[in-house]
Amino acid sequence: MDRILEARKRIALVAHDHKKEELLAWAFSCKEQLSAHELFATGTTGNMLEKALHLPVHKLLSGPLGGDQQIGVMIAEARLDVLIFFWDPMEAQPHDPDVKALLRLAATYNLPVACNAATADFMFSSPFMTEAYRALQTDYSQYLKRQLPNQSI
Repeated sequence: MDRILEARKRIALVAHDHKKEELLAWAFSCKEQLSAHELFATGTTGNMLEKALHLPVHKLLSGPLGGDQQIGVMIAEARLDVLIFFWDPMEAQPHDPDVKALLRLAATYNLPVACNAATADFMFSSPFMTEAYRALQTDYSQYLKRQLPNQSI
């Protein structure tokens, strides 16, 4: 079943420590556009965004303390429409498996993802950001019905 992303999007904003200032600068330049949507963010990023933008932000846990996983759950439960995740490709993160899982879920559920300012700019210049959009969903029913090898416990 496909998902309809309504005109007012539910947007998650996430940034690794060395990318927080870059995300803040981008968000400030898109403040008016962001104000039309519902915003979610992990821990410190959410506090910084709310203070800088004077916009309400639903704040989750810090990424390494479970915030990335909370966003992943929201993606799987169709409670998010867009992920803006400025991740740091030059620095290993202690929660890299969580980051990889989050990006895998976004791809699995065909969620728009921007990992840098250029992609976020392209995404936000799209007319789909301000109108309903039908996001095609892969049918995983065959995967769920697959035969598993017999395993002894």
